Amino acid sequence: MSLRPRDAPPSFTLARRIEDAGLNASAPPQQAFVDGWLLRLSPGKAKRARCINALQRGRLPLGDMLARCRAAFASAGLPLIVRITPFTEPQDLDAQLAARGWHRFDETRVLARVHLDDLPEPALQPGQRLLPLNPSAYAQTVGELRGTSAEGRAAHAERLAASPVPYQGFALTARDGTLQALGQFALGDDGLAGLYDVFVPTAQRRQGHARRLCLSLLRAAAAQGARHAYLQVSDDNASAVALYEHIGFVFAYRYHYRSEETHVE
Repeated sequence: MSLRPRDAPPSFTLARRIEDAGLNASAPPQQAFVDGWLLRLSPGKAKRARCINALQRGRLPLGDMLARCRAAFASAGLPLIVRITPFTEPQDLDAQLAARGWHRFDETRVLARVHLDDLPEPALQPGQRLLPLNPSAYAQTVGELRGTSAEGRAAHAERLAASPVPYQGFALTARDGTLQALGQFALGDDGLAGLYDVFVPTAQRRQGHARRLCLSLLRAAAAQGARHAYLQVSDDNASAVALYEHIGFVFAYRYHYRSEETHVE
């Protein structure tokens, strides 16, 4: 039996486990099931925490399902959004929504690092430190840098604190305390570590800080038992995709969203 190359894409089984791990790590307190569909109703900025994940085919006709979901999202003051993945049920849901005139947006890649036993050293610069941040401090810090509203920062902190998969956030700082990068990982008991919310302030970009931070996080996760890693990145963020591929991530699958509305923040 031939062995899979170390740079080969993850197997379907591992990709499916990554999807489940991502759902667990992004679970907000405000969620409910409707006939096999997982409704997430967080008021925060992250679309994965305020969308529908169609996990099962269900028994209701599509029109009835959408009507029930529309009422739930309207009650929460949110636009109705459906997340489409290779694991969506029914498998033709994307085509059905397209036929209804729903708009497709936010193409996203899921990347995986299938092995964590060959991580290079992060090679921190002299005086650089990796400082832990609790969920509240992390959400506040990254939210301020991104210009997120106070409501959005509070929702992010709430989601991190309530997550069934614990998050560990860190700030990479210079000798003088200047913030150079932020990032966090969520590590479940399945050996899967997800990198989330990696951010580099504008003045600190193109200096290798994101690479140092990500490798530091991956090594910390591996030391705690992680065997594989994953992350989600916008399809049009070419510089981030190039960085992640450079440190050993490979393509796993894509997902996108659909909505009746023409513009969804």
